[in-house]
Amino acid sequence: MSIVPSGSAATATAPSGQGVGPLLRAWREQRRVSQLELALRADSSARHISFIETGRSRPSEEMVLRLAEHLEVPVRERNALLLAAGYAPHYPETPLDDPALDALRAGMEQLIQGYEPYPALVVDAMYNVQAANRGILMILDGVPEHLLEPPLNAMRLTLHPEGLAPRIRNLREWRGHLLAQMRRQIALHRSEPLRALYEEVAAYPVPEETPGAEPAEPVPYFALPMQIEYEGRVLSFISSISTFNTPMDVTVAELAIETLLPADPATVKYLQSLLP
Repeated sequence: MSIVPSGSAATATAPSGQGVGPLLRAWREQRRVSQLELALRADSSARHISFIETGRSRPSEEMVLRLAEHLEVPVRERNALLLAAGYAPHYPETPLDDPALDALRAGMEQLIQGYEPYPALVVDAMYNVQAANRGILMILDGVPEHLLEPPLNAMRLTLHPEGLAPRIRNLREWRGHLLAQMRRQIALHRSEPLRALYEEVAAYPVPEETPGAEPAEPVPYFALPMQIEYEGRVLSFISSISTFNTPMDVTVAELAIETLLPADPATVKYLQSLLP
């Protein structure tokens, strides 16, 4: 599946009625960092940090970026901080289908295709699927068409009672893992669209457990696997997620490559049998 745009989050805007000071204070408190600790990290003083947070001092553009970096503020929200301080956004948000990202798209496609027959996909900050290989398409075989209409959403596809959920043999554990992952992302990004998605998928009814094929013998897993039924057998996968280091673009910063590593010898043997 080629990489295609599926719509991105809105461009950063300064929150109404809030200056940069209260926003920085909120990020500092969320990260549980004192004014003194932040000042030491940013080569400033606790007094200056206090003045910025209370609005008595207007930080320079450089200071806003420095504080945001030390507070590990996501790139999109760094633009919002700059707007709130009266500066232009520093990080562009390039559409994924823009020619400027041709090399990036080609590299990601090559990466996930080279991972076959194991499943791999690329998602954005809202878990919309931007690309997927044939391993993912295999797992999605049998999912109703209305769930496959773009934009594909990995969380909906996995947790919807008409999606993969009835086929996931350890659904309660895997569902708990995914919802916890979303809660961590919400705490990091403070994204209302992501919160709305979380509330939607968390409200999906959990299908009753049904008997299915089991592995031939117990396997000592080294991480929580997703155990999914496929053609009368149970395939087990461990999820690994990769992001880009030091991204300078909002779109790139919010992309993640998820690969599903076979978690037991039976899954390896079956997937390898699919190779031409």
